[in-house]
Amino acid sequence: MSGGKLLQPEELKQSLLSVGPERYHHKHPFHLLMHEGKLTRRQLQAWALNRYYYQSRIPVKDAIILSRSTDADFRRAWLKRITDHDGVDHPGGIEKWIRLAETTGLDRAAVISERSILPGVRYAVDAYLHLVSQRSLLEAVASSLTEMFSRDLISLRLDALRQHYPWLESGLMYFTARLTQAPEDATFALDYVIRNAHTRAEQNLVIAALRSKCDILWAQLDAIHFAYVTPGWEPPASFTGTEA
Repeated sequence: MSGGKLLQPEELKQSLLSVGPERYHHKHPFHLLMHEGKLTRRQLQAWALNRYYYQSRIPVKDAIILSRSTDADFRRAWLKRITDHDGVDHPGGIEKWIRLAETTGLDRAAVISERSILPGVRYAVDAYLHLVSQRSLLEAVASSLTEMFSRDLISLRLDALRQHYPWLESGLMYFTARLTQAPEDATFALDYVIRNAHTRAEQNLVIAALRSKCDILWAQLDAIHFAYVTPGWEPPASFTGTEA
């Protein structure tokens, strides 16, 4: 991990940005089916229910990262991520995701219970918590940089959902909020990573951390696609729902 000359700030930025087109989950077959309007209501329900496990762990992930920093300015800035998802005097990202799940026809209590989360989704999300707690703080921050790629995907998703699944319109608040939140968060994290990756070894580690996060996002969709699309092998105690 130590080979090569030190990348200049713009070179490191471009190396990180290049991870998106190569590994981000916008190319996953499940997302492609979603954006083409080819998912059933049941498949969308399965996605919303399982993705809730990831959404619910985002502020936990951010609390871990915040707790690892001794820089008060960093902690104050990072705290925004937790309040964005937990909410303070307004519904946060988690509540907005629950409302999206309800719009698909799911019961709120069933979503929050997490009883029907696919094993593969659970393992992938837990791996993310392991990453941010066990790797360096620099790598943990770098892993959040998938937010650099999310705005374009969210814009595409909003258009596709409104076109193909208009009955979801009232549940899309989560995505509209992330159109501004994600770029703001990514700007801060990118600046932090570029300023604090002082050696080529550290630069290589932050690029690898971002790739790992992309793999985690991809693995979640793999589990959902495998269980609910092809080959459709649902594990015990998984979500059943109704076909529509």
